[in-house]
Amino acid sequence: MSEFLKRHGYRNLRMGKASILVDPRIVLACAMMAIVLAVIAAASLSAGSFHLALPDLARAVFDPQAVGTEQRHVVWDIRLPRIAMALLCGAMLGLSGAAMQSITRNGLADPGLIGVKEGAAVMVLSLVILAPQVGIVWRPLVGMIGGLVTATIVVVIARDMSRVRFILIGIGVSWLFSAAIAIFMTTANIRDVQTALIWLSGSLHAATWPLVIIASIWGCIGAIVLFATARASDVALLGNHTATGLGVNLPVLAFLRFLAPVVLTAASVSCVGSLGFVGLVAPHIARFLIGGNQMALLVSSALSGAALVFLADTIGRLAFAPLQIPAGIVMSMLGVPFFLILLWRRRDQL
Repeated sequence: MSEFLKRHGYRNLRMGKASILVDPRIVLACAMMAIVLAVIAAASLSAGSFHLALPDLARAVFDPQAVGTEQRHVVWDIRLPRIAMALLCGAMLGLSGAAMQSITRNGLADPGLIGVKEGAAVMVLSLVILAPQVGIVWRPLVGMIGGLVTATIVVVIARDMSRVRFILIGIGVSWLFSAAIAIFMTTANIRDVQTALIWLSGSLHAATWPLVIIASIWGCIGAIVLFATARASDVALLGNHTATGLGVNLPVLAFLRFLAPVVLTAASVSCVGSLGFVGLVAPHIARFLIGGNQMALLVSSALSGAALVFLADTIGRLAFAPLQIPAGIVMSMLGVPFFLILLWRRRDQL
């Protein structure tokens, strides 16, 4: 068996009793993606209406006390948390999309397309408007309740997550919650509407370190669940009978692989608002560029999602400066054509 794996490029890494099969080529490709993304993110720190030369930027990052208050504020209080939030939320949405497509065996699946984002948005918006004194730490929890309720409604109505009907029902439920948001927009106080519009558009301009920490905590929880169940998910793709025979508890696996994307998506929506189509597009980019098993797909989807949100935010921040376009709007402009292409390719299955 070991000779067979080596012949196909796999290596078995052992850490005590634990072991994992890795493909060095996939590891190298993911590492290159991460390095390129880190370099581009670092370069974007100097870009903006307040330009920073490279020496000043280096001092602001590595020796903040050596630069002026304004430079330190721009780098540490505005740009760094914004970039960190963009990368983090993009990775979370990429992970959620890859897991959702895997468990439903449907390339059109995405928590954003089954109403999870709208359900979370309604709950968070209600909390922000009706109880503004409540701390931001409660937003992800409230958003997860809304996301879980929405996902449960879709699953109960569809009954089968592996059919396109699951996606279509999810889109219908998301429209229902979107209508609820629209009713609020037309009846609420103008100040509340302005606050809601900025948040719902998926803007990252208000990113702060406390929000980054909250998103990181929930992102780590969801990612641990997905990576811990990646091997079982690979087995489940062989078919229910085969997976059961190999010892995979399919109901538990389905629950965890469905719960984790909802948690990741709700946490992202709670922190920065709606960033549409990231979970749909990122896994397809990951499969095209890297491929591989579930573990490789999760890593590459996280990197692809982080790159998509970061690029969308950078384009919105710089393309029409000093006017800033929210990343959610830019991402929707890129994602809608991609979604239509996928629907066209699957037109015979609808």
